[in-house]
Amino acid sequence: MFVIELIYKADLSQIDAHMKAHVAFLEKYYAAGNFLVSGRKIPRDGGIILAVGKDKQQIEAILKEDPFHEHGLAEFRVIEFRASQRADDIQKRIEGSSAPGHRAQR
Repeated sequence: MFVIELIYKADLSQIDAHMKAHVAFLEKYYAAGNFLVSGRKIPRDGGIILAVGKDKQQIEAILKEDPFHEHGLAEFRVIEFRASQRADDIQKRIEGSSAPGHRAQR
């Protein structure tokens, strides 16, 4: 498993200008089965993606397709870890961590 940290190197106006393409990139790899959870960091200076893949090189190759990478808008830090435990009710916990009135989204 991998934790991917995106650290923005550009103004939010530039990030927002490429957000639609970034979301399309995320959706591609959710559909491929690589991305499990993603979202903005708070404060909004980057993002986090939880991913699976055969190795770190595969994940790094995938990230090169991200428009934020292609346009030099973000740095990417890939941390590999072995998931040894998980909560049985992980989905409930994810949904419960959202602000009231908001549904957890990709």
